[in-house]
Amino acid sequence: MFRGHRVTVVVPAYNEEATIAEVVAEFLAPECVDRVLVVDNNSRDRTAQLAASAGADVIAESAPGYGCAIRAGLDHSVECSADILVITEADGSFRGEDVWKLLYYLVDCQMVLGTRTTRQMVEQGANMDKKLRWGNVAMAKLLELFWYLPHEPRLTDVGCTFRALWADSWRSIRAGTREPGPSFSPEMICAAYQRGMRVIEVPVHYGARLGGESKHSASLAKVSKTALGMFKAICRKRFRG
Repeated sequence: MFRGHRVTVVVPAYNEEATIAEVVAEFLAPECVDRVLVVDNNSRDRTAQLAASAGADVIAESAPGYGCAIRAGLDHSVECSADILVITEADGSFRGEDVWKLLYYLVDCQMVLGTRTTRQMVEQGANMDKKLRWGNVAMAKLLELFWYLPHEPRLTDVGCTFRALWADSWRSIRAGTREPGPSFSPEMICAAYQRGMRVIEVPVHYGARLGGESKHSASLAKVSKTALGMFKAICRKRFRG
């Protein structure tokens, strides 16, 4: 627990048998974490079995996509009385010890976002080359521009999937999210601004994947598709509500 609040870490997973057991162990290690919940999103390998063996609770979500898996995990965590929800990746690129950092900042806001654009904290071999870093910065600055009034946000990485929020925050923004894929990440931020929430961004460690390849940024084509989807999601939230 963290200051009397129950903390659940949600891990969306699709064919991550090479990394999932180590990720579960990594995020169960901090004393502040009460539960790791792995959302098996139609995996065709042993992801679910290995996650359970490592100590995670596992649920299945049949609707494909990162956004669908995260929504299912957050909904389930709230139903199981979690007070704080942390989202991370199943590839091992984030550190469990950084959960503490997110939680301490969460005391002062409704949502804390990690950023992978601080070069000093991006480890050798991490999937964050120039096109990815500046692509994330560009989307962040677009979101900043659209939501400058009244929030004056300071963002550099709206695609970072390592973040924390209160259960009450999720209840408030849940109806404002619908993206099935990676565009869920910036959509979630826009939904928070629509509800007048305070959102803080902090640097987190970002390392190389422990195995497999990214579903959204392994090639220029995938990066471009993800960026276009995020652009559309941000515009839709700002101009269509």
